[in-house]
Amino acid sequence: MAALLLILVGYLCGSIPFGLVIAHFRRVDLRAVGSGNIGATNAARALGKGYGLLVLVLDALKATGPILLAERCLASHPDKQWIVVGVAAAAFIGHLLPVFARFAGGKGVATALGCFVAIAPWPALCGAATWLVLFGLTRISSVGSLGAVLTFPLWLYLFSASPPVYALAGLFLLLILWRHRGNIARLWSRKEQRL
Repeated sequence: MAALLLILVGYLCGSIPFGLVIAHFRRVDLRAVGSGNIGATNAARALGKGYGLLVLVLDALKATGPILLAERCLASHPDKQWIVVGVAAAAFIGHLLPVFARFAGGKGVATALGCFVAIAPWPALCGAATWLVLFGLTRISSVGSLGAVLTFPLWLYLFSASPPVYALAGLFLLLILWRHRGNIARLWSRKEQRL
């Protein structure tokens, strides 16, 4: 019962659409500008880079918080790692399909980062560094995101991640690639926007 409650908390926290909330206070509808996405990149384009960074941090923390709560509550549980991974997956799904935003959410990169900051911090740091390098070279956010996600299994391998963490990373990889299918098409045709 505690595990199900923690997973529900993860989903509800993940469902908080921080991009929409912050844009609302700036009297901007993120869904009506730019890409129409509620995540950090569109927030940066519509509101400025400072607000984009704020959305990124909050979208990460809304996953980190429930995971840390689950780790504390389940300290002695024999299936702790799998349940914590379940909470992380729920927070991520909450971001993609948020109940508070009519199930139309973001692409999940910042929330995935927040999950792995709590579960596998060193690989998460390497993934963030990969994003920074690729974004710095191209000024295209999706290049950084896709590069970070595709190389993330390497970082997990180098830091000897456990099977539940690999399973979570595999789920995130597939869903993030799917959510970026439009970006991939634009990159292929060289029409993707720079930030």
